[in-house]
Amino acid sequence: MSFSKFQNLISFFNFITLLLCCSSFTTSSSQQFMKDNETLSSNSGNFTLGFFTPQNSTDRYVGIWCKTQDFVIWVANRNQPLINDSSGVLTISNDGNLVVLNGQKDVIWSSSLTNVTSKTNSSFTLSDYGNLVLSETTTGSTIWESFQHPSNALLASMVFTSNMKLTSWKNLSDPSTGSFSLSIERLKIPEVFIWKGTRPYWRSGPWNNQIFIGIQDMETLYLNGFHFEKDRTTGTVDLSFRADDFGLLIYALNPQGQMHENSWSIEEEKWIDTWTSYRSDCDVYGFCGPFGICNSKGSQICSCLEGFEPRNNQEWNQKNWTNGCVRKKLLQCENAKNQSKSSHGNEADSFLKLSMVKVPDFAEFSSNERDECKNKCLMNCSCTAYSYVDDIGCMSWNGNLIDIQQFKTGGTDLYVRVPYVELNISDKGHKGTIIIAVSVSIGIILIVIVAYFIWIKDSKPERKKKHHRIFRFHKIEKPEEQSSENVIGELSQAKLQELLLYKFEKLATATNNFHSSNKLGQGGFGPVYKGILQDGKEIAVKRLSISSGQGLKEFMNEVVVISKLQHRNLVRLLGCCTERNEKMLMYEFMPNGSLDAYIFDPSRNKLLDWEKRFSVIEGIARGLLYLHRDSRLKIIHRDLKASNILLDVEMNPKISDFGMAKIFEVSEDHANTQRIVGTYGYMAPEYAMQGVFSDKSDVFSFGVLLIEIVCGRRNSSFYEHENSLTLLGFAWTQWREGNILCLIEPEIYDDNHHKDILRCIHIGLLCVQESAVDRPTMATVISMLNSEIMELPPARQPAFLLMQNMMHTVFSEERNEVYSNNVVSITDLRGR
Repeated sequence: MSFSKFQNLISFFNFITLLLCCSSFTTSSSQQFMKDNETLSSNSGNFTLGFFTPQNSTDRYVGIWCKTQDFVIWVANRNQPLINDSSGVLTISNDGNLVVLNGQKDVIWSSSLTNVTSKTNSSFTLSDYGNLVLSETTTGSTIWESFQHPSNALLASMVFTSNMKLTSWKNLSDPSTGSFSLSIERLKIPEVFIWKGTRPYWRSGPWNNQIFIGIQDMETLYLNGFHFEKDRTTGTVDLSFRADDFGLLIYALNPQGQMHENSWSIEEEKWIDTWTSYRSDCDVYGFCGPFGICNSKGSQICSCLEGFEPRNNQEWNQKNWTNGCVRKKLLQCENAKNQSKSSHGNEADSFLKLSMVKVPDFAEFSSNERDECKNKCLMNCSCTAYSYVDDIGCMSWNGNLIDIQQFKTGGTDLYVRVPYVELNISDKGHKGTIIIAVSVSIGIILIVIVAYFIWIKDSKPERKKKHHRIFRFHKIEKPEEQSSENVIGELSQAKLQELLLYKFEKLATATNNFHSSNKLGQGGFGPVYKGILQDGKEIAVKRLSISSGQGLKEFMNEVVVISKLQHRNLVRLLGCCTERNEKMLMYEFMPNGSLDAYIFDPSRNKLLDWEKRFSVIEGIARGLLYLHRDSRLKIIHRDLKASNILLDVEMNPKISDFGMAKIFEVSEDHANTQRIVGTYGYMAPEYAMQGVFSDKSDVFSFGVLLIEIVCGRRNSSFYEHENSLTLLGFAWTQWREGNILCLIEPEIYDDNHHKDILRCIHIGLLCVQESAVDRPTMATVISMLNSEIMELPPARQPAFLLMQNMMHTVFSEERNEVYSNNVVSITDLRGR
């Protein structure tokens, strides 16, 4: 999916347009009375409350629409229209309720509250999130809100609980309650269901604290900001989402029972349908019946699981699959239970693995580990399947398996119980298929090799001729114009064609010929200068020194990586320059510099209180999650540290410096390198010692950074004299001893935030555990940061507990003089 970002200027113009078009007032101030020809808009101008008439209808309703009146997201009197009546009024009654009156002053809709304040003490407003709020005027407390009584839409920042329902319109001309509804079910492992009447019509599959594993696209096109939270007091489950990074985003249930994700396109000024719950018949609940599996890409959409056959062959051949499938042979445990002799020997039942599937409905949850999950199912003859999913745990199924779908990507592994003989038949079939596939592949490879050598022989003169051309973007240069330092090459041409190329003179002028007064800092690859373009725009220019460790490869890496990334917590690349043997990058200017200038500077650390520091922590986490999973590329940063976190004018963090970043294929989860790059103190142990890196390497660096932000001290230059501990070791020791206050930066400590600060330290320690497997993913980290209810697992001892004491011959008394507070990171001479 691609999502358009909001722009305040566009919202302002839309707001002005509404003012000009409406003959009545359009305001976001508190109201007690609104006539049919009047509207009330949110401050942003995105949402409007007013009377409207659906298409092909004459009835009037009070509703809230977003951007255009064609996109109504809430209706008050949806089942009691004003029939041919344009004299309606929305007001507050004498008993303090919000009501809709018709022309005869009869109440046709009410908020139906009891024990509310009088009319004179209450008013209604429309928030920037599209929430109609009835509040007490003097105290500002909320009496009633439309978010608690949704119609057919789910909006950002709305908390949708398991005791609520979205209900569709009857049709596009009638907003009254339709046939379809949406709710949260299976509260132990939450799922979203769409119902047709009382029967399930669609389901999302279980929530694994990151995504719904039954939505195929959610694996690679992660719907940002979804969050589940269990309320232990009420026993309900709350679902909410944030769309800060994607602009205006709304989920709406249409009259056909399909949930649509709608994104506002600023460029086209219209709503774009960016996702739908219905892609094929496979999305219809239980389409292939019990023990059937649906594959929209298959030659036949429905098939029986291996070891099963259609319950009714005649119906199945007529493509009536609702009755599903039954076992061909009884399970061994069923034979034993019936005290009959097994027809296939005494071998125990086993499990057939199905990969990349949507797991069935009616999963039962247990806290068993992976191996225990299988054994528990095997010991229970009623257990027909099991699955183990990280961040969910063990799921098992008893009885029929319903609503299984085969995915092309994503999904999870499902293990279906089958008799031993069926497993053997399946294995033989697979082996035969493999033999055929290998034979065909070898034949194709031989043909390709022969064809290649024939092509080489026939095309040698032409290839030699092409060597005398060099393509630079859209220009063919003559050989005498070539420069080994200035040529990007054919491979880079395609990658750079979307970027703006800046002339050397333009950047030199912007930076006053790279004057020292404009120098912002010195990185491992060269200096960074502040510049001002002719249009007044402020920029930062990174000028790579010729002697730096970053050569053409690293330069190209950074250009290509950043040019493909768009996220509010990543620094934006504006262009580059490759003239005069120079390699320069031009970024958006960050007026507040880097994070290390605040958290490690005693004179400036007061400027970042705890709330701002937590916002920085959360922003960095979201930026990393985007790199690891939500962007079009899977990227490992490999050099995350405080100096590479830049702060904009509002102190929002932006991850920078992608010179060492590694691009992964979507299917890759780790890699190995012989060249260790990065900053010591932030490197994960498996990377520093073995060259193995993955997204968990960045998680380790994030954990170090999180602890540094809380403690206000560097890990790479921390010395705890008595025990020779690093900052991580010191934090671990104090954590175990319960002596937490000595860890926290005194300037940020506040009793009101004590619990939140401890939680962050705990999360940081989870991230720096020695084993990469033990560390959480960034998606889990964000869930931990945003959920006070989620119980955090115990942390294990961090890596690099004891520092390398190169001065072991020096007496402890002398160390006090030798060691000082080093403000320079220990770096690799080849780049960081």
